[in-house]
Amino acid sequence: MVVLEKLKSYLKKIKEKNKELNIFLELRSEKELIEEAKEIDAKIKKGVAGRLAGYVVGVKPNINVLGLKASCASKTLENYESTYDAEVIRRVKKEDGLIIGMTNCDEFASGSSGETSAFGPCKNPKKPELIPGGSSSGSAAAVAAGMCDVSLGSDTGGSIRNPSSHCGVVGIKPTYGSVSRHGLIDLSMSLDQIGPFANNVYDAALLLDVIRGKDEKDSISVESKKFELENLEKPRKKFKIGYLDFESFSVKGDERINRLIKDRLDEVIGKFNLEVPTKLDKSKLDLMKFAVQIYYPIVYTEFFSGTRKFDGRRYGKKIEDSCGPEVLRRILGGAEITRAEHDGRNYHLALRAKKSLEITFREIFQEKDVLVLPVVPRLPHKIGEEISVEEMYAYDVFTIPANLAGVCSMVVPAGEIEGIPVGVQIMADKFNEQKMLEFASLFEK
Repeated sequence: MVVLEKLKSYLKKIKEKNKELNIFLELRSEKELIEEAKEIDAKIKKGVAGRLAGYVVGVKPNINVLGLKASCASKTLENYESTYDAEVIRRVKKEDGLIIGMTNCDEFASGSSGETSAFGPCKNPKKPELIPGGSSSGSAAAVAAGMCDVSLGSDTGGSIRNPSSHCGVVGIKPTYGSVSRHGLIDLSMSLDQIGPFANNVYDAALLLDVIRGKDEKDSISVESKKFELENLEKPRKKFKIGYLDFESFSVKGDERINRLIKDRLDEVIGKFNLEVPTKLDKSKLDLMKFAVQIYYPIVYTEFFSGTRKFDGRRYGKKIEDSCGPEVLRRILGGAEITRAEHDGRNYHLALRAKKSLEITFREIFQEKDVLVLPVVPRLPHKIGEEISVEEMYAYDVFTIPANLAGVCSMVVPAGEIEGIPVGVQIMADKFNEQKMLEFASLFEK
């Protein structure tokens, strides 16, 4: 009874540790989970089980799961019970993945630390006094804490990769359009993608392979090639690598920590005995320095538009009356940007700059197979520590460019600094997940 025994061990750990770590907001009933686990075990015994049989899956609460609360970790939707499965959940269930429950996150995916949840901050399993990163904090922490095998999160500007680095797990932001957003309560429609967390590259790749592909309910979704997962066991050895370090971006912060992170990444990249490329045309990097400034007008505007349905009439509460300060900041910012006298100027200028960045990445990936760069410019801070809005927004300086360009990107653990996990970020061109995963697998080995 492989699945049943694994499920029981996870439930035991959740009962023991969740009160302290605040990772799961809601679990399915134990009776229901045990019955489903037994059914999956029976399928495994008969040899008719799906590809995810044996995997226990956590889900970020902005993804609809029938019968569970899609609360977005907000008082606005705290009692909203999903009436349907998101497309990614339908695909997970079809392949016999066992959904265990809904994880904690930053409220409405607005945040980079896991502290803005209306139900209390999620804690880092490695060091509970520290943030786990966000916004998909609980989904990363659940895997890191050994409370499930894999999990699903969403990534707008780094919300999968940021907590992957802080918690020491693998996380993938797929190419924009490669995974259906049907059933996702998104932060920004032109940037968001659902993606997986796992303890290793293979498990993350398998979950992504299950959820990717065209969905008629999401007009921007497209079909993509099935992954050759067997190639992850013996990945090819030759890659043209672009290495972007702190000098490639305008990053402020603790110079000592910046140097420690840079030295750590230099060390792990050096193990490949590969040329550290310096031939990237510096003019191609200039626009990346403004990624944060390009990103937020788009996010604020699209989030404001998307939250107009939370008016308290159809379901939930009126968002402005029930949300936290970070969500309200983004709503008010979006309202200001879209005011009539601005005539949409800031939003449309940001979209033009986004397109330019997309072209920049297309040119870079004509020269390079993958880009390797840091994930976050700092180590996780203590929960409750005063961090300025500017510092918090700068958390995503290295991750935002991938969302703006629509390319795929992922994080693989790269060891620890002062006992705290640090990841390395790997980017590849649109729909080149196979190449990215093979390099990540080589890096992992």
